[in-house]
Amino acid sequence: MSFGDKISAIMQRPGQDPANKDDAPWWMKYGGRGLGTVGGAIAIFLGAWNCVSILFGGVSCLISGIWQMIAGFIVITVEAPCCCLFIDFVQHFSDWVENKPYWNRAAAYCLIALPAIFLCPALASIFGSGLIFGTGVIYGLMSLGKKASLDEMKTRAATTESYLPTSSMRSTLVENAQPLGFTGTPNSNV
Repeated sequence: MSFGDKISAIMQRPGQDPANKDDAPWWMKYGGRGLGTVGGAIAIFLGAWNCVSILFGGVSCLISGIWQMIAGFIVITVEAPCCCLFIDFVQHFSDWVENKPYWNRAAAYCLIALPAIFLCPALASIFGSGLIFGTGVIYGLMSLGKKASLDEMKTRAATTESYLPTSSMRSTLVENAQPLGFTGTPNSNV
């Protein structure tokens, strides 16, 4: 058993199938989970920092901070349900999200990160919600799947070269286009 297999056996969720069901590499899975956990915690802290701006009359920054704290809490409940053991539904919610494709999680994370930035474009909002957005980007990359092998890419490139348009003078954009005809000069004595 390699070191990577030992680490993945330690890090797997309870009841998780040890066989890899998708093409995402292990380092990207744990990178997304780690960035989501740390980014969610930082987003909660920076959201609370944004809420302090109510002392200076920044109502939009207060709403932005509350939104950012809620978004950070949602990300933590999905990525690290062990941090929220005191809430009953968190494990069921996390398992439900785990059964969905990666692109669903990517879209949700990117969408919940944006309103806080638009409401209060301060550094705390940009950094806190940016970490959540970065987690969404990682899951979006995971949803694309594995890159093809070098041989597959070479054969695909060789077959698509035959479909490229030629540069001869006789090629046209539309295959059934008729050539333009010239009927002669117009008669001026009409």
